[in-house]
Amino acid sequence: MYDLAVMWEWIAFSVRWLHVITAMAWIGASFYFIALDLMLKPNPALPDGAYGEEWEVHGGGFYHTVKYLVAPARMPEHLTWHKWQSYTTWLSGAALLMIIYWVGGELFLLDPTKVDLALWQGILISGGSLTIGWLLYDQMCKSKLSDHPTVLMLLLFLILVIMSWGYNQIFTGRAALLHLGAFTATIMTANVFFQIMPNQRIVVEDLKAGRTPDAKYGKIAKVRSTHNNYLTLPVVFLMLSNHYPLAFGTEYSWIIASLIFLTGVTIRHYFNTMHATGKGPHWTWAVTVLLMVVIAWLSSVRPTETWEDAEARELTPYEQKFASAAGFEEAYDTVLGNCSMCHAREPVYGTMKWAPKQVYLETPGDVARQADQIYLQAGISHAMPPPSAVQMDEDARQTIIAWVREVRDQ
Repeated sequence: MYDLAVMWEWIAFSVRWLHVITAMAWIGASFYFIALDLMLKPNPALPDGAYGEEWEVHGGGFYHTVKYLVAPARMPEHLTWHKWQSYTTWLSGAALLMIIYWVGGELFLLDPTKVDLALWQGILISGGSLTIGWLLYDQMCKSKLSDHPTVLMLLLFLILVIMSWGYNQIFTGRAALLHLGAFTATIMTANVFFQIMPNQRIVVEDLKAGRTPDAKYGKIAKVRSTHNNYLTLPVVFLMLSNHYPLAFGTEYSWIIASLIFLTGVTIRHYFNTMHATGKGPHWTWAVTVLLMVVIAWLSSVRPTETWEDAEARELTPYEQKFASAAGFEEAYDTVLGNCSMCHAREPVYGTMKWAPKQVYLETPGDVARQADQIYLQAGISHAMPPPSAVQMDEDARQTIIAWVREVRDQ
């Protein structure tokens, strides 16, 4: 039964929900510990080896936190490791990427107007690029560049710009920005798994064995943690970008994504400085606003695909099944009459300037390409069209359902 599509949609939704929940936990823990580290105050009365302390109040109670620069003289019986927030965020994100952009790759991953690739090739590039990105970054951090943190950060930014451009040459706009976010998140989680946690374990084992831990392990972990801190906000933007065509669907979307990394630096610099000194540099907000103005201007470039381009675009074998199925003409007329006023290259509904999510439903090819989403959004559910715009009757929805199931039930 084609209603397996419904189950698949709920699986994707559940995984996305898990991804958001664990990302909130990871980001919250990351921001908290960065702030805590910067707010630590010296106190001569602290135990030997202690670096600083912080007093906090929350939930009706007081908390006294003491940080040891290397490790305490005695290993505590209970030690909380903050790692699974990161691991679960990456694992759920990887699963979601596979569900949407690998299994649904014919629709969401590849853009045949950019390059002619088989789905398996796109999947190989998708997964392989994440691995290569981490290996390159890791080698940079282990080289002499680690003694020049500013140069290291600039080189990391250059890599992200190159990847933003490269993804945009192959994938759809949504997939390009999502993969840039996954590329960055892979570096962040790999920092935790391959560097931060192993170095912390070495320190713990040294303590248990009665050895004095080497301070270099804490230094390595601190550098990687700082990188993660500055990369967090851009990753959140990139993960949200697929809901906003002005972010992913314009000619300069790769530049927009690149500039977002700079806003992550300016925003985090303000809060990091504020936590450390009690006062943040306000110029960072002026720079952030300026960057967002440039981004908004770049996003105003209209998509280049015209009606003629869309008609000339060849359908994939998967899409051709829907275009040649019984009931397609009736379904096409239904979609054209109920959806195309908004989902057009030049929308005519109200003051709308761009089609929602850059989904076009004008040509027969457009409708065939979006068959699955039309079925879910306007067939078995009433998500589209908005009732304030068009009140689509049940017969029209049944026309769509019958058309898609004609293909799926074969």
